[in-house]
Amino acid sequence: MPNSSIPTVSARGAEIPAIGFGTSQLRDCGEIVANALKAGYRHIDTAWKYGSEKGVGEGMRASGVPREEIFLCTKVSHEYLRAADFARSVDESLENLKVDYVDLLLVHWPSPEGIPLEETMGALAKAKSDGLTRHVGVANFNIALLEEAIRLCKEPIVNLQVECHPYLDQSKVIAACKALGVAMTAYCPLGRGRMPSDPVLNEIARNHGRTVAQIALRWLVQQGNIIPIPRTSKPARMAENLDVFGFSLTDDEMKRIFALKRPDGRIANPGGGRSPAWD
Repeated sequence: MPNSSIPTVSARGAEIPAIGFGTSQLRDCGEIVANALKAGYRHIDTAWKYGSEKGVGEGMRASGVPREEIFLCTKVSHEYLRAADFARSVDESLENLKVDYVDLLLVHWPSPEGIPLEETMGALAKAKSDGLTRHVGVANFNIALLEEAIRLCKEPIVNLQVECHPYLDQSKVIAACKALGVAMTAYCPLGRGRMPSDPVLNEIARNHGRTVAQIALRWLVQQGNIIPIPRTSKPARMAENLDVFGFSLTDDEMKRIFALKRPDGRIANPGGGRSPAWD
């Protein structure tokens, strides 16, 4: 069960804590993850590709927080989307984490090599039916791919994880997730440090006696189906990023932040055919 002080987002049978802790680029992160859990986080996001799974497992055990209170997400990388490779990757992730199951298993990126989505969705569904994950989803899929994944997967797709922050227009994807009943996890929710000097965010932050990071995160969670997963190694920032449920932005403030979108806002856009045609 998640920390009762953190709201949850409901999606097709899943109850996901409405904010999580990201571990991208935090390979040796045992102490960091333990501190995040001690600060109150109950949703931890990792991936095989990040190289952080072992550190996440160490941090979970060091934190003293019972496993059943932690909502744990990991991902299968695009290199392992054939059914047999997929199963081996899931087993390796569980071994890295030293857990029997994860709460959410995602396909990290669509296949760049033309592997049939039906095969990958079959492997994803099997991981759930075998008890290796409680819920399944996808990451970095466009709307058409998300809809196809939902059609092909025998288990409910509960989550789409994509980049989302005030500088990137994801309005079409947000609307599609709401229409499909899918929760949306927002990575890079703070734009990887691009926002602290933004005048609009600073003005709104001053009006609320909050930080720019808290305003950007509040803008996301206030939309109702978006789950940001900020990352930081600093305990003070961890607590600050978690403290976004005790205030609200006005409709005008929400609109002003939506208006910050820019054509060059996207951060994660790998080449080599890995990125889909973004909506």
